[in-house]
Amino acid sequence: MPAATRDIAADITATIIAKLEAGTTPWQRPWSLIGEGGRPLRHEGIEYTGINALWLWAIGDTHGFRSRYWMTARQARELGGEVRPDARPSYSVYANTFRKAGVPNLLGMSADRMIRFLRSYEVFNADEISGLPDYYYPEAIAPTPRLLSDRQDRIDEFFDAIPSKVRHGGSAAFFDLTFDYIQMPRLGTFKSADGHTSILAHETTHWSGHRTRLDRTFGKKFGDKDYAMEELVAELGAAMICGDLGLPTELHDSHASYLASWLQVLKADKTAIFLAASKAEQAFSYLRAFSTAAADAPQARLAA
Repeated sequence: MPAATRDIAADITATIIAKLEAGTTPWQRPWSLIGEGGRPLRHEGIEYTGINALWLWAIGDTHGFRSRYWMTARQARELGGEVRPDARPSYSVYANTFRKAGVPNLLGMSADRMIRFLRSYEVFNADEISGLPDYYYPEAIAPTPRLLSDRQDRIDEFFDAIPSKVRHGGSAAFFDLTFDYIQMPRLGTFKSADGHTSILAHETTHWSGHRTRLDRTFGKKFGDKDYAMEELVAELGAAMICGDLGLPTELHDSHASYLASWLQVLKADKTAIFLAASKAEQAFSYLRAFSTAAADAPQARLAA
């Protein structure tokens, strides 16, 4: 059963702050090293989204879990498994609401208010559950040329469908808000194709926030008071894109300077990471829809 918890927002934010202060970004994952790309999964294989994806990535990293699967103790038993006695529980979060009656006015009428609050379920990683079917436990798979080639096909399918203007050259990666284009150094200047994709994902997330698209307003240029929030959204969006493509994600060297700014934002507002995760999820869904639509188009033509 779902249970009310202490201040969930403060608990999650404190964990992420602690990792950032230790110099670790919780959304960075070495997926290619374990052969398990992608987001955390529920027991039935459905991806976690938003803050839950970031939170369970962070917890998995803290405890060294390798499995992507998380579930309640009851779900584990239904699958023939059993949570180990020394297992360390975590939780998945969801928002709920309740109606609160307002104060009657002079006409005897009252305006009810909807109050939002957070609830949570206790979940366990499959690594701490014995007896589950084999596919819940990942095997280490070293990257191979074939896997990298397969990834490149997925990378091209994702980014080629996005109608952004991308220019190549120079030594800086950025999104030009005024002229609406992405500037990227040439592929050969990156340490790896995966690193190039990670930075392109970051800048493309910025592109999604243009006023003609998702119209995010977290600051308009480097140095603005609110721009650290936009950079956080872009980093989380890049992590979500790379996770979907089965790639590792890497911080661009210049982005390390944002750690202090992100800490300032998170310490000032315990709900900031929830908002950033929500906006990053919105950006990811918006960007992924382009390749989904492109893939569906040939099927529609065949059906016609």
